[in-house]
Amino acid sequence: MLKGKNILLGISGGIAAYKAAGLTRLLVKQGTSVKVIMTEKAKEFITPLTMATLSKNPILVDFYNPENGDWNSHVDLGLWADALVIAPATANTMGKMANAIADNLLVTTYLSARCPVFIAPTMDLDMYKHPANEKNMKTLEEYGNIMIEPNSGELASGLVGKGRMAEPEEIVDALNKYFSKNLSLSGKKVLITAGPTHEAIDPVRFIGNHSSGKMGFALADEIANRGANVTLITGPVNINCNNSAVNRINTISAEQMFNECIKHSDYDIAIMSAAVADYTPETIAQKKVKKNDNELEIKLKRTKDIAAELGKTKNSNQILIGFALETDNETENAVKKIEKKNLDFIVLNSLNDKGAGFKTDTNKITIITRNGHNIPFELKSKQKVACDIADYIEKITNK
Repeated sequence: MLKGKNILLGISGGIAAYKAAGLTRLLVKQGTSVKVIMTEKAKEFITPLTMATLSKNPILVDFYNPENGDWNSHVDLGLWADALVIAPATANTMGKMANAIADNLLVTTYLSARCPVFIAPTMDLDMYKHPANEKNMKTLEEYGNIMIEPNSGELASGLVGKGRMAEPEEIVDALNKYFSKNLSLSGKKVLITAGPTHEAIDPVRFIGNHSSGKMGFALADEIANRGANVTLITGPVNINCNNSAVNRINTISAEQMFNECIKHSDYDIAIMSAAVADYTPETIAQKKVKKNDNELEIKLKRTKDIAAELGKTKNSNQILIGFALETDNETENAVKKIEKKNLDFIVLNSLNDKGAGFKTDTNKITIITRNGHNIPFELKSKQKVACDIADYIEKITNK
């Protein structure tokens, strides 16, 4: 899968920099073109001559060549690369990346890169677990970067724990998996809904919920990264997709979201992850409702069920996926929704699970199939949950 790819390898200053030599050799054997950017500190752990010999390209360290003024354009490097791999990624470098501290060629190139970015952290176990470092790694993941988890074992300090950079073979395997799955949904038309809906009471008030849209946006990015043509119909949220190929359509109310979904019902796969309001005010006041001493009563009516409507019209070649956020009788309620809405499977999460649900960066899901089979997953970031869901979609699509 890597043959013909352009790989930009960033090396920061950690003892694991010696592994960059083996990584470069493996990448070249896979048929890739490799260019290497090193930080000044990285040169203290492995020589530019070694990396230039293995990569068959000059090593880049400075913004320009002081002898002749030749400019090393971080923009051009970012455009050239099919993937940027930062291995090793030290706490210092990740901190700069997370906070846009662009004081070296590696970080400026990272900030300019339009390609997928793979980060292989390395450091001592106490540094790895420090809240500041954990926050930076979490931020980098939220930006859409792919973290290659370090291994546990004996560290340079003599301590034993997590912090050893992944082996070169593991990093190459992660790249191969990414580029192989990147093609797995190629050509598929995928409809995704995300976020809440706001149901107007008057010009300044609405009925809504706490959905942030993070799960739906993570799904849109992941599915688009696998080659699909993604249309994301979102309620009012303040987040953006990392994948510029996603066709985003903004809506506010359940009625607007319903109408857009019907317009785009020629999908191959539809994922209904939005938290659509079940009820909306029967009438909307044209002026702000003034406060008085009396109780205010608002008569509500049912909104149209988007998933159920798509379920009525879907054909045998279409896959329809629902979401269920429950507080009690979780599995029973989710199974009922599968039948009622003609879903192919449903993604269940419970507000009873700590770290799952609205306004969190993590989720804990169970996929429930039409035949009642439960597939539980551990608590993990919403980006990784999106990978799990996309993997299962691939599985049933390729049967």
